[in-house]
Amino acid sequence: MYAWIWRHLPGRWPVRLLLSAVLVCAVVAVLFTMVFPWAEHSLPFLDVTVDQQGVQ
Repeated sequence: MYAWIWRHLPGRWPVRLLLSAVLVCAVVAVLFTMVFPWAEHSLPFLDVTVDQQGVQ
């Protein structure tokens, strides 16, 4: 998959490197702004039960 993306990016390798870095940043931004907030409701991270026995 990565080789396919690399072959389809225009320009020589410095331009391809810059474009691939921009693509990675765009994917991370989409994940943090859209996908992770949407998936947060179905993940059990907030359903934490801590037992207070033995704590003085």
